[in-house]
Amino acid sequence: MKKIALLIAALVTAGAATTAQADTLSDIKSSGKITVGIDPTFPPYEFTNDKGEITGYSVAIMQSFAKDLGVKLEFQKTAFSGILPGLISGSFNAEGSSLNVTAERAKKVLFTVPYSKTVNGVLVRESDVKKFSGKTLSPEQLSGLSGAVKSASVPEQLLKGFNETLTKEGKKPITIISVDTLDQTVSTLMTKRADFVFDDISVLAPIVKKYPNKVVQVGEAGPSQWMAWATRKDDTSLNKAISEHILSMQKDGELTTLQKQYLGTTFTVPASDFIPQE
Repeated sequence: MKKIALLIAALVTAGAATTAQADTLSDIKSSGKITVGIDPTFPPYEFTNDKGEITGYSVAIMQSFAKDLGVKLEFQKTAFSGILPGLISGSFNAEGSSLNVTAERAKKVLFTVPYSKTVNGVLVRESDVKKFSGKTLSPEQLSGLSGAVKSASVPEQLLKGFNETLTKEGKKPITIISVDTLDQTVSTLMTKRADFVFDDISVLAPIVKKYPNKVVQVGEAGPSQWMAWATRKDDTSLNKAISEHILSMQKDGELTTLQKQYLGTTFTVPASDFIPQE
């Protein structure tokens, strides 16, 4: 009987914990505030402007969601490498940094519908442009070079995948230099510690504009991917609310307006079947 009682108690405790976590949306509504973990170093998606304000394409979408929900939006600055661990551990209600949708991440978190898509490009010093040719670059063209990326990012994982290909072919791998921020990747390039920076082309575009005649985006590499936010696995109500808001913004044209404003392009985001298979 004692064992049965302990088992029942354990099940009740587990059920209560799951219910508590699943009620994050209710908690947000009752508290009147949503706390969002974010690394604001990823323009034009999420960044800090000259006034010290966190802004960007994805930030505008999150602000629209909070306004529609009738709650205050509170950002909690977190290094990108700590975004998912912080989300899973409950350090904040949701995460607001743009995530590439991958099968590996989908095992740990629940993705919202996408709000953007990414194609990664190669940024080099202007003096090195002639070393590269073609709109699409292969891993072989980057063999033996050093590339700067943000730590724990998909571009970092893509370079690791490129190295697996290069190793199988008996060619020199790419030396991967992982840093914390976009500014640090650019600094690494400008000081010649890296031969190239690898990141989303919409992220690299403002860098090219900021440093004319110094850096150039020479091509694209790797597959395109959808970008979305994530919630904890059990936060299905919150995830659904965010997803429905993104799709509503797309339907009424608000999402298209923001895409033109921040990304300089437009596209339609899918409502389903956007998580890649392994």
